[in-house]
Amino acid sequence: MNQKERSFVEVVKHFYRISGRHDLPWRHTADPYHILVSELMLQQTQVARVIPKYEEFVARWPNAQHLANAQLGDVLRAWQGLGYNRRAKFLHEAVRVVTNELAGQFPQNELELQKLPGLGPYTAAAICAFAYNQPVALIETNVRQVFLHHFYKNKEQITDTEILTLVKKTLPSKNIRKWYWALMDYGSYLKQQHGNLGRKSKHYTKQSKFKGSDREVRGAIVRTLGSGAKSLAQIKTDLVPLLPEQITMQLPKLLSEGLIVKEGSSRYRLP
Repeated sequence: MNQKERSFVEVVKHFYRISGRHDLPWRHTADPYHILVSELMLQQTQVARVIPKYEEFVARWPNAQHLANAQLGDVLRAWQGLGYNRRAKFLHEAVRVVTNELAGQFPQNELELQKLPGLGPYTAAAICAFAYNQPVALIETNVRQVFLHHFYKNKEQITDTEILTLVKKTLPSKNIRKWYWALMDYGSYLKQQHGNLGRKSKHYTKQSKFKGSDREVRGAIVRTLGSGAKSLAQIKTDLVPLLPEQITMQLPKLLSEGLIVKEGSSRYRLP
């Protein structure tokens, strides 16, 4: 590391010592199952919303086998309030693979972890870092924010490949998980102070509006079916003022993805 990089490391460490979020519940475990639950919950969801959901979830299903034995419908009900219900389905499918095909043992390297349903490069790397303390290079929104702030003040269209080079150079030889916690907490702080610097990234895409979107409709359908099987007419009545044609369009998509099932010829329910 050069002097600028060494100074950067000290800034991040100092911030974490003074202002780090040391009490987040998923930071008090090295269980890969618990780490996976937290990582999938945290994707595009605020930490404050995740904390109670995470604690309730792991209390109800404390290990991969417990969750693998659960009905997907119950998992989707427990997921309500987090959005992106496909994440819950991926989690359920992943723990079933671990339980039924891997003798209950999570893989311990990135490539093998990426073979599990719904685990992309970041989530696989996060499990390696936070569960196994492995010196993997990872990048997510807060990590990106930190490096953009310190190393790319006057530059635009920065690629993640460029940032990952610096991530690797500044990676410590031990306490990998603690270093990434520090980066993430510092990145969250910088976002509050300076706005989202992710706009300087070449990979930046603005999140689409939720209100009136297909995402809102899909979530609302899953939520209303949480109370029991319903006909199309009942679903449309429950979801007023959402557009009936959007509901009609999303039902077959949810069916094809396995997030809902059809009961008889005219009623829908959770799996």
